Amino acid sequence: MLDALLERMGCTYSVYRKKKSSFPEVVVFVPSTRIPVQSDLQRMVKGVIPRDLADKLTSLRNQIVLIAEDTGGSAIAELRRALKEYLSVLIGLTKKEYGPEGLIDFKWKNLEDGRQDSSISNTWFEVLSSVHLMAMLTLSDADSLMIPKDPSGSGFRVVSSDSKREAIDLLLKASGYLEFCVRDVLTRIPAETKKTFPHDLQEGVLEAIAIQTLGQGTEIQLGLAVESQKATLSVKRRLACEQLIYFTQAYHCLSGCDINQGHGRKQIRFIKWKFLEAKAAAYYYHGLILDKGSEPSIHIGSVSCFLAAEELLAESKKACLSFCLAPPVTRGLQSLPDLPEFQLSLRPDDYELPEIDPAWDSENWESLGQPLKEHLRDSDEHDENPTD
Repeated sequence: MLDALLERMGCTYSVYRKKKSSFPEVVVFVPSTRIPVQSDLQRMVKGVIPRDLADKLTSLRNQIVLIAEDTGGSAIAELRRALKEYLSVLIGLTKKEYGPEGLIDFKWKNLEDGRQDSSISNTWFEVLSSVHLMAMLTLSDADSLMIPKDPSGSGFRVVSSDSKREAIDLLLKASGYLEFCVRDVLTRIPAETKKTFPHDLQEGVLEAIAIQTLGQGTEIQLGLAVESQKATLSVKRRLACEQLIYFTQAYHCLSGCDINQGHGRKQIRFIKWKFLEAKAAAYYYHGLILDKGSEPSIHIGSVSCFLAAEELLAESKKACLSFCLAPPVTRGLQSLPDLPEFQLSLRPDDYELPEIDPAWDSENWESLGQPLKEHLRDSDEHDENPTD
C-alpha cells in the first residue's frame, strides 16, 4: 500500500514510464520572467556621473537585454554573471551623494509576451527587478534539473539524486533572493511608488513565492527520504508536515493580493494542489506511525488518517491535472487526530548586494566640474527661463 500511495502522490518521481506521461511530474513552479527594456541610460545621466560609469552601466544593462531576448532566458549562467556585474555598478546610483535619483526611467517588460509592464524612475525599483530576475533564473535552473530524462531510451525517465540535491540548493538560493527583495529593497521604496508595481512585484506575491519555493525544496527532500532505506517513518512524516506548513503560509501571503493579474490565478491553484498533496502525505505517514500502537483507539485513529489521505489524494490528483481546485483548502476533516507540530528546517540562503564598483571612487568626478546639486539647480533655472 505504501509504494502504491507514494507513486500516486508523485513522491516516486525518480522513475517514470512513458505511458504515465500524462501524470504530473515534480517540476518547480516558475512565475513570469521580467527583463529590462533597452534604454539610452547614457543620455539620462550625461554630465551627472562620470562617462566611464555611464558607459559601463548602459553596456551591462543592454547586455542583459540582448542575452535574454536572443536566448529566451535560457542562457541562465550568462545572465546571472551579467546581472551580478550590473548590480555592483547599479547600487552606486542608490547612494545619495552619487545617485541622480529620479533622472533615470527604468523600463521592464514580460519576457513571454514582450509587453512592457513598468516604467519607474526609482533606482531601488531597478535593484528589486534585477534581484527578482536572478530569482526567476534560479528557479528555472532548478526546474530543468527536476525534469525526468530518459537518456538510454529504456522507457524510464530518471532524475538523479545529485540533480535533486542540486535543485534543493538552487531553491534555497532563489528563496534567499526573494526574501532579500522583501526585507531589504521594498522597505526603501515609497508606498506611492509601490502602488504602480506590476503584480509579480507585490509584497505578498514575493513572500508567497519565497515560501512556496521552500515547500518545493521540502517536497524534493521527502522524495529522497522515500528512496532511502535509512529514512524512518518519523522523518518522512516530519518532511510532509513541514511541506504542508510552507504551502499554508504561502497561501495566506496571497490572501491580500489581487490574484486576477499576471500569474496570480495559476500560482494560487498550484499552491492549493501542493497543499492537498502534502496533507495527504502527512496523514498517510501519521497513520502508519499510529498503526504501530496496540490500543484500539489508536488503531481507529490510524484508519481515519488513511481514509483522509485517500480522500485528499483524490482531490489533489484532480487539482494536479487541471491546476484548479474546487473545494476550499480550509475544508475540515472530521474525527481526525491532530498532526504533530515541527520547527521548520529549511531557511533561505542569505544574500547581500555585491561590493560597489571601484569606478565610483575614480578621479573622473573632478573632470565634471559641476556638483550634482548645482547641475540640478541650473536645470531648474533653465526650465523657468525657456526663452533666455
